[in-house]
Amino acid sequence: MSLTDKSKASNSNNLRPSSDPETSQRLLIKDGWLQNTEQQLSNFFSLREPQEPISLLVIHNISLPAGSFGGNHITDLFLGKLAADAHPSFADIAQLEVSAHCLIRRDGSIIQYISFNNKAWHAGVSCFNDKEKCNDFSIGIELEGTDNIPYEEAQYQQLSILTLSLQQHYPLITNEHIVGHCDIAPKRKTDPGEVFDWSHFRQLLQEYNIITNEE
Repeated sequence: MSLTDKSKASNSNNLRPSSDPETSQRLLIKDGWLQNTEQQLSNFFSLREPQEPISLLVIHNISLPAGSFGGNHITDLFLGKLAADAHPSFADIAQLEVSAHCLIRRDGSIIQYISFNNKAWHAGVSCFNDKEKCNDFSIGIELEGTDNIPYEEAQYQQLSILTLSLQQHYPLITNEHIVGHCDIAPKRKTDPGEVFDWSHFRQLLQEYNIITNEE
C-alpha cells in the first residue's frame, strides 16, 4: 500500500527456493485464517457478498516511517492505533481507516489482520478487467518495503508460498489475476514498483508448485 506518491522499487537476490518440506509446503488456511501465523485483528473490514467470489490477488508495499523497518507502526495503522505524534509523517495518516489481509515483513514473517473471507480496505478506487471496487473480490498482501530498497529474498519466497496456498483455496486467483496496486489504480499508485521482480516471483511460484506436488 503506497501512502505517498513516490515511485516504488524492489528486486531480488535470485536465490532458488529451498527443497526443505518445512520451507516449501503450503501454508494452512482454515475459515479464512492462516494457521500458526501471528494474528492482529483489525476492525477495518467489510463482509463479502456471497455472489462475489474471490478472484484477484493484489500486491502492495508499505513502511512506516518511510524507509524504516521493524517496529509496530504498520500494525498500529491497520488497527487504528497509530499515534499521530509518534513521527512527523504520521499526522496525515493516523486517522486513516485502511487495512490489508496480510503483511510480509522483511524477515519473511507474516501478520494477518483480516480474514480472507472478508474484505480488507486496501485497494481504494480501483479497477481490474473493467470491474471496479477491487476490494469486493480481492485479497491484499503488503510487503514491508520502500521505494528504493530491494525486497528481501525471504519476502519473495514467503509471498510465493502464501500465493500458492491462496490459489488452492480460492482457485479463481489464477496467475493472470495476480497484480500490483499500480495495475488496478495506475493514476494513484505505483506499488510494488517497477523493479519488483515479477519474473523471479513467478519462477518461484512455478518451482514451489513443483516441489509441493512431488511431496
